[in-house]
Amino acid sequence: MVKHIILWTLRPELSEEEKQQVKKGIKEGLEGLVGQVPGLIDVKVNIDGRLDSSTADVMLDSTLESPEALRQYAVHPAHVAVANGKVRPFTVQRSCLDYEL
Repeated sequence: MVKHIILWTLRPELSEEEKQQVKKGIKEGLEGLVGQVPGLIDVKVNIDGRLDSSTADVMLDSTLESPEALRQYAVHPAHVAVANGKVRPFTVQRSCLDYEL
């Protein structure tokens, strides 16, 4: 199995209300991919409880069956649609950590 962890920082020009809406959209979009993308076992998107010491706004914690499943997830049309429609337009920084369990 593979863990795929992403941290995003939202665009600073977004208002707090806009940031809340963007976070909800990211969460709904990514968590909705379970069952659509082969090999995607679990997705949790953390958008609440952020402390002031944080340097990111949103965290994706996902589990996939294998490194090959991760490669296929990256190009799957449903994932690409969420990434292009709900994530990339609203973020300025992305950090990724992928590792095998």
